[in-house]
Amino acid sequence: MIDRAKVQELVERLQETEAELYRELRDEKERVTCDFAEERIGLWEYIRRGKIRYGISAPIIYAMIIPAVILDLCVTIYQATCFPLYGIPKVRRRDYIAIDRHRLPYLNALQKLNCVYCGYFNGLIDYVREIASRTEQFWCPIRHARRIKGVPSRYWHFLRYGDGKDLNERWKKLRQELIEAHDEILEKR
Repeated sequence: MIDRAKVQELVERLQETEAELYRELRDEKERVTCDFAEERIGLWEYIRRGKIRYGISAPIIYAMIIPAVILDLCVTIYQATCFPLYGIPKVRRRDYIAIDRHRLPYLNALQKLNCVYCGYFNGLIDYVREIASRTEQFWCPIRHARRIKGVPSRYWHFLRYGDGKDLNERWKKLRQELIEAHDEILEKR
């Protein structure tokens, strides 16, 4: 049987380590200096220096924005309609999608566009993943049989693969924990 207290302790240590990492990176910005005039590469120079294969792949990369926007819309509608029915706390998009690097003065217009694209797309994936993770905790909180990379933060609280003892009781408990998290989230805001 899993020691839920030990798992919670480990998750909290991971969160503390992540907070420490962010503090270190925040302090790093005080040490960063840049001569924007020297570092900036003009748009046409940037394009001229680019490799032809990058230019060929650009339409494919930029076309991916269409399914991304559709995914964003669908998942947002799903969450807006289903989460209140289940009592699951909603995921705030702004906690995951950060579009700010386009403000950096040393980037040219194309670099800024790329930064907007990546900030949106990668943030969207994290946003979708959190919505999926909350859905999974509500409907099917069972860990996989094999190790997977990049698990959602709540994954470690899921039930062990193959451990069906008192399944319904423990399943209900995990659902209740998710629903109760709604109050904690609102208090933090």
